[in-house]
Amino acid sequence: MESNVKSSRIGGFHKLGIPQRVAAVAGFAGLDEAEQSHLLNTGNLPSATADRLIENFIGTMNIPMGIATNMKIDGRDRLIPMATEESSVVAAVCNAARQCYDSGGFITSMSGSLMIAQIQLVDVSDPQHARIEILERKEQIRELCDACDPILVKLGGGFRDLEVRVIETRGGVMVITHLVVDTRDAMGANAVNTMAEKIAPMIAAWTNGRTSLRILSNLADRRLARARCVWRTADIGGEAVRDAMLAAYHFADADPYRAATHNKGIMNGIDAVVLATGNDTRAVEAGAHAYAARKGHYGSLTSWEITASGDLAGVIEVPMAVGLIGGATKLHPTAKSALKILDVRSADELARIIAAVGLAQNFSAMKALATTGIQKGHMALHSQNIAMMAGAVGEEIDTLASLLVDKGTVRLDVAEAELKRLRAH
Repeated sequence: MESNVKSSRIGGFHKLGIPQRVAAVAGFAGLDEAEQSHLLNTGNLPSATADRLIENFIGTMNIPMGIATNMKIDGRDRLIPMATEESSVVAAVCNAARQCYDSGGFITSMSGSLMIAQIQLVDVSDPQHARIEILERKEQIRELCDACDPILVKLGGGFRDLEVRVIETRGGVMVITHLVVDTRDAMGANAVNTMAEKIAPMIAAWTNGRTSLRILSNLADRRLARARCVWRTADIGGEAVRDAMLAAYHFADADPYRAATHNKGIMNGIDAVVLATGNDTRAVEAGAHAYAARKGHYGSLTSWEITASGDLAGVIEVPMAVGLIGGATKLHPTAKSALKILDVRSADELARIIAAVGLAQNFSAMKALATTGIQKGHMALHSQNIAMMAGAVGEEIDTLASLLVDKGTVRLDVAEAELKRLRAH
């Protein structure tokens, strides 16, 4: 009797050409010709490039990219490319920026471009002695690290400092060495990981211990992007709106359940620019949330206050390990176009812009929550998605979306019924 059990063990799958991979997947999953053709249509990302960016490539997942307008950052007007599939994110940034444009927009700064590589030392009998011995080798470590990447050194980067920590863990005492490296316009993962790999065997030899993990930290707290802005109370709807927004911030900073969604809203804006520019959204997300919990309590990534003149002042400080060189930033044609639209000259400049977008996003989310509620604007935009899911095409989309909003019920079943009624007339 022939077995109908499917096997995911496809020998040599990575060696197949792209059409052959798609055909193999189609055979496993029952994809028809139209579905296979869709996968093979890679849009504006050449399949040869995509095949180098991911293993076992079979297609692209296109994310819409929009432009946030009205942004004035450090006295300069910017258009901000944002890649996201979530409705209202781009509009929120546009609205927040419009409301502070006349009062000067956003002011930004950066703490530096330092990244940390960690080297884990275990099975060492005298950890405090080992710590000091490693610290004594700082200049030797500097020379070894800088020799790993002479181009980085030539560009003004390279090894900057050495830190050694003794930590208690469930598995015993560990000695953790931090290589602090200026990675300049690179995100820096490859550079610092290479240095850690180089130094680890020597640390083991110097201390008679055993080195294990050698890897960067995504808690990039030496690479903080900062942005601040003041919204005039008269421009945002008056004192009642201002005070309600401040209460929303106080709630988020005190309660991790609220802070999680509060910071998710901030990351809606941040991730959209990070993704559009071909940078690592996962690294930025990890760093941001770890930083939000650095004091032993998970709180807001932003701070909000009332100025002496009675206006609303917002501040954000967030790790921002982004780069302009390496990976998708140089290989993905859409990322290259996004960076050209931004007209940035350094990773520092890009990071500061991203922080300003995060602050703008947070302003709009808090204002919506404190006034009309988040659903009114969000669902008005989401209604178009529901209309398309119901089968609306062309002018039907806007007509049906408006009907759903007017009814106050943005649901697929309602959309399908309304579309049927529209077409009957």
